[in-house]
Amino acid sequence: MTSLEIFSRHALAAGAGLRLVSVTRPGFAGSPRRLGRTVSDTAADVIEVLERLGIDRVVTAGYSGGGPHALGLAALVPDRVSHVATFACPAPYDRTPDWFTGMANNGGGLRSAAEGRSARERYQRTAEFDPGSFTEADWEALSGSWAGIGEDAQAATAAGSASGEIDDDLAFVVPWGVDLDQITSRVSVFHAASDCLIPAHHAERLAALLPAADVRKLEASGHVAVLQQLPHWIHAVARWMPTVT
Repeated sequence: MTSLEIFSRHALAAGAGLRLVSVTRPGFAGSPRRLGRTVSDTAADVIEVLERLGIDRVVTAGYSGGGPHALGLAALVPDRVSHVATFACPAPYDRTPDWFTGMANNGGGLRSAAEGRSARERYQRTAEFDPGSFTEADWEALSGSWAGIGEDAQAATAAGSASGEIDDDLAFVVPWGVDLDQITSRVSVFHAASDCLIPAHHAERLAALLPAADVRKLEASGHVAVLQQLPHWIHAVARWMPTVT
């Protein structure tokens, strides 16, 4: 996230009486790239950060490509995670064509990642964003409270590199290295019914793997606009959190 975006999320958490800890995945925003990283590897990085900060109990949330890593953390240390929320999160890849159904650009980077690293890097050389993959609600969010999302995406490729994005896609189409059935915390799955980047059937796929999950499909939303639910979730979490971490 941009510095402004990080500040606003910290302010949001602080206003609810919570402490926000943000961890940048390898390959993004100056964090060194780690070839071959898995969802489990990145979740383990978060655990190391929590250890160093002396934090024992957390809630965790992940947006889009951050969603699998939030779930990974909850699966690796279920005794330390009280609640997890995902927003526009992809489900684990089941190696069927249906997994890509409804994705903009015929699955784009994720479909090419399923063919291997070379194919994903080759795709990146000519990849272009399709403005039609965002809804009207998305564009409104990007021009308002979530402008930092667009700035962050531009910064990620400003130097001609999209290593973080590439490595994320590669990690999502191989086994995540975690067992989602190990999650014992509450799980909230937020997904826009009209999301064209990670279609809403991914929320249903997650629900099948997380029977106790609370799935909230949102009409008149989108891949970015779904984040409008984050402040509500944070304040709801703060009401029942036993302690501030």
